[in-house]
Amino acid sequence: MKPAEELRKQPCYIVAIETSCDETSVAVVEDGTKVRSNIVSSQIETHRKFGGVVPEVASRKHVETITWIIEEALREARVSPAELSAVAVTHGPGLVGSLLVGMVAAKALATALELPLIGVHHIAGHIYANRLVGELEYPLVALVVSGGHTEIVHVQEEGRFRILGLTRDDAVGEAFDKVARALQLPYPGGPHIDRLAHEAKESITLPRAWLEPGSYDFSFSGLKSAVLAVLNQAKMKGEALDPAHVARGFQESVIDVLVEKAVRAVRETGARQLLLAGGVAANRGLRTELAGRCAEEGIPLVIPPFEYCTDNAAMIGAAAYLKYTRGQFSSFDMKAEPLLSLEEWSV
Repeated sequence: MKPAEELRKQPCYIVAIETSCDETSVAVVEDGTKVRSNIVSSQIETHRKFGGVVPEVASRKHVETITWIIEEALREARVSPAELSAVAVTHGPGLVGSLLVGMVAAKALATALELPLIGVHHIAGHIYANRLVGELEYPLVALVVSGGHTEIVHVQEEGRFRILGLTRDDAVGEAFDKVARALQLPYPGGPHIDRLAHEAKESITLPRAWLEPGSYDFSFSGLKSAVLAVLNQAKMKGEALDPAHVARGFQESVIDVLVEKAVRAVRETGARQLLLAGGVAANRGLRTELAGRCAEEGIPLVIPPFEYCTDNAAMIGAAAYLKYTRGQFSSFDMKAEPLLSLEEWSV
């Protein structure tokens, strides 16, 4: 394996692997910012019949697809194995079985090509997906919203993370899916809730969970229970309740809290940018409301395009570049860490 100083003198092509949940993805990223390829194989159709991700099924699907996706990513990137600079892989957080498939593939590839291995935190990847579309200015605040995470992260300088607030129960994406299931909408529920909310002319008034004064934490379990209570009351009374009105009320409640706390975090930390990150960043209602509020407050907002919101390997390659330039490589006995800490992963 070549020393870090020599590696930094060469063009940097990182092949990145992401298998933290139910997307199998491999990308080739040049110098941490240019996406040469980003292949994503989704398992949504497989898991839809179960109403959610089945971990054992997800792992098997990763095994079936990982080899040809690596080959396809290299082919599309027009980068030969000999030109690669490093191999990056998500090693947490996520489903342990899914993580292991990607890690075994990454270790095998790095060993065969005698390349350094870089373990990447999944949420760091989501945050640095924004680096694929523009320059980041520090300090900044990132609002991370996905199926498994809801966090406000303060990034004082490149690669240094401090969590200001996080969910105390359901992640926002999980709450969307549970409410969608209550409304008998297909899995995944988030896009369907978003669509209905935009179509609705009225909304059901639902509570906002602000928690203690000054808190940056979130809680969505009470809101989910409030939705179920509204649906049950309507059913007991024999009243027809428009699902779109419920969807809009639910989405408005979620967005109000997310936007208000994110904007307050920017003001109170003196951040120069606000980043939106994670799968729920694809939600049109959230993107629109956050953009409008940031325009009013004079806060520069960075939102990645839809293809970099959901799980993908390009974001892992972008975050891995932080470690690559510092020569911070992972050992080959690195383990999958389903509860990996973002703050501990900091460069």
